[in-house]
Amino acid sequence: MKKSLYAIAASLLLLCSCEDLLDRPALTTVVDNNFWRGEGDVRLYVNGFYPLYFEGYGVDWSQEFAPVRGGTSFCDDFTSEGTQSRFENKVPTSRGSSSESRSCFEQYYGPSWGFARIHKVNILIDRLNEYKDNFTEEEYNHWMAIAYFFKIYEYSDLVGVFGDVPYFETTVRDLDFDTQYKDRDSRQLVMDKVYDMCEFVLENMRPDDGANNVNLYVAAAFISRFMLYEGTWQKYHDGEEGCDGKVNCDSEHAKKYLEMAVKAAEVVMNSGKYSFGSSFKDLFVSENLAGNPEVLLYRHYDEALQVRHPIGSYNGGSDSGSNVNLEYIKAFNCQDGKPWSISSTPGADDFSVANLVKTRDPRFFDTFWNQVNIKSNTMIYCYKFASYEALDHFYKTGDKLANWQGIYNTNDCPIMRLAEVVLNWIEAKAELAQSFGGPAVTQADIDKSINAIRDRPLSAAAEKAGVKKTAHLQIASIPKDPKRDSDVPALIWEIRRERRMEFLHEGNRIKDLLRWYKLDYMDYDTDPDKYLGPWVDFPKEAGTEAGTPEVNKNFMNARIGVLQVQRADGSVVKYNGANADQMVGFYCVRNASNRETFFDRSYMAPVGQQQIDEYKMRGYHLSQTVNW
Repeated sequence: MKKSLYAIAASLLLLCSCEDLLDRPALTTVVDNNFWRGEGDVRLYVNGFYPLYFEGYGVDWSQEFAPVRGGTSFCDDFTSEGTQSRFENKVPTSRGSSSESRSCFEQYYGPSWGFARIHKVNILIDRLNEYKDNFTEEEYNHWMAIAYFFKIYEYSDLVGVFGDVPYFETTVRDLDFDTQYKDRDSRQLVMDKVYDMCEFVLENMRPDDGANNVNLYVAAAFISRFMLYEGTWQKYHDGEEGCDGKVNCDSEHAKKYLEMAVKAAEVVMNSGKYSFGSSFKDLFVSENLAGNPEVLLYRHYDEALQVRHPIGSYNGGSDSGSNVNLEYIKAFNCQDGKPWSISSTPGADDFSVANLVKTRDPRFFDTFWNQVNIKSNTMIYCYKFASYEALDHFYKTGDKLANWQGIYNTNDCPIMRLAEVVLNWIEAKAELAQSFGGPAVTQADIDKSINAIRDRPLSAAAEKAGVKKTAHLQIASIPKDPKRDSDVPALIWEIRRERRMEFLHEGNRIKDLLRWYKLDYMDYDTDPDKYLGPWVDFPKEAGTEAGTPEVNKNFMNARIGVLQVQRADGSVVKYNGANADQMVGFYCVRNASNRETFFDRSYMAPVGQQQIDEYKMRGYHLSQTVNW
């Protein structure tokens, strides 16, 4: 049965929520006894998971987990005016929901505390077992694999936010308080359960279940994501204890999960079904991603059905509270495949926007507009999710095209794409080789992953602008970046750089910092470039001179006594209305200051005090997250 990802399950299947997280009634007897008749019924139920987990760009003004507006800006790529967003600094009064909807906990880019979605998937598992005679063996195995996939997804996300969480094998009965109020299980116990479900999924899910449905390759791609996260978490957090005081991170589990990440990624890579056949830009602004060879799963938008979103309209302007900083800009490779400080690319040390789009990896051109834009609080405008034509019109007129303003965007959103799979794969292989006796990464491995990405076709606008593809990474001559952390091997450093260039505003960065044990990057006082934007010649680019873009005119006059630039020698100049000729340098983000001090406990979130008290009132114990 063909469907779009915005389809929702029939209301007859939705469960009413009660005040306790797991205290909710069963499906009505009449519906339940007659519903699980075959694949059609199960598929209808499963459709209800799609909008929960594959949010894409959201719908209308609902953008949980969507780029830009859905929680993707909390990471070291971005700087806002004023004080930077903080981590939690105290236990919340309450944290929990009985709703099946997912809200984004932006400090972890994951869900909040709650198990309604686990309850929903456990109903599916229980009913498949109860009505097993209604299905062939192949049908049963496939749909059980689908159920396990969504359970894998939810528990991987919950563990990523909270660490230890209660694991519920089956649905919880209304009066089974011992199970409803069970304490948290160790993250290793939960992730070992997830691992076992991953094995079942890879062995039993159909390779094809209809256009744009979850299938073996989609599931394997997500498994590579979840297992890479947990494998690297186990490595870099080795020796950490859980709520029970026992060690729940070790090298044995790190190796196990990383090997699963490699295995799952290879299911996709060896299928021959996917390739890098479109430009980076086309992945995010196409009106229809059907047939795009890089995209495994996407969310479709359609004006005729009034299924629309605003992400293209707001992906880089004043409405997004933070934008990329100079430190992020400097992390981009030049076209010779090297970081700017050791690059031989002409203009490598020129950080004006007009030069950056011509000399950096082509993804820079496809992600950022080629001129300074005062609508961005760092002066560099991200247009990754809007078309070149939309921005060109905006710059020439100061207005937006009708379908690129408000909630009237209809470009499709890639949910899972090949680039993530191959980058998960090469990182897992590199970690296994570095720390766990795995085979050394070869040039062939690099060619199938990083270099395959770099060989993507250029967008039409990039070709017209003279942008060149980035040189291949050579295993025998990995760049020696002077900024590399001493505890990160050179190859793994370059893999991390590739992820950073590829996944801007897709929610990956903060999760990467969490799993790599690198939250210290969020302390902006360790790198002053995080308070700066690109190099700007304000009289020419945002003044009153002829040729100044319409959107930037007269900006300087509105910032007398406020506008500041940092010159090449490190000195800072403030605009006083009479020194315009001196206003050339790195833009100083207005009033930008560091976030509040944070500690190691910020790697995992606390549960709410109210939830702990509710357990206690019932005679049970809910452990608080370690160090909280």
